[in-house]
Amino acid sequence: MAARKAGKKHPKKRAQRATSNVFAMFDQSQIQEFKEAFNMIDQNRDGFIDKEDLKDMMASLGRDHPDKFFDDMMSESSGPMNFTMFLTIFGEKLNGTDPEDVIKNAFACFDEEGTGYIQEDKLRELLVSMGDRFTEEEVDEMFHGAPVDAKGNFDYSAFTRILKHGTKDE
Repeated sequence: MAARKAGKKHPKKRAQRATSNVFAMFDQSQIQEFKEAFNMIDQNRDGFIDKEDLKDMMASLGRDHPDKFFDDMMSESSGPMNFTMFLTIFGEKLNGTDPEDVIKNAFACFDEEGTGYIQEDKLRELLVSMGDRFTEEEVDEMFHGAPVDAKGNFDYSAFTRILKHGTKDE
């Protein structure tokens, strides 16, 4: 009987360890930023993000989406969306991105002179016309805060660093 009880406790310890690994993926300042984001989204302050919280948060940003959009977002979670689940989802998403050099090399394909820059207009045109085509709105969103100089040169190395590590302010 004692062996059975010990056997039942063992899987619980594994689950706790697996959950705690999520916190090991980020440093304390990143966890704090995720916590702040979670609290902004958790509009009703019940400790869980639900569909209504997402709708309210998007409405506060001036965005209106169909219910399916929010249903799809909520389906990313395998259960109630508490902070640990929120962090887990972001950890999976961030670890699922390509390595920095792969992203940089993808941009470099369009940098014919090897300067480290691509003309913003040229990149915009490529993004809406090739491969998995972006909408104009998606391209505008991507360029918001992107490193583009006064001459319209998009610094893809700096952009790649921002994608993988955040801005200098962060």
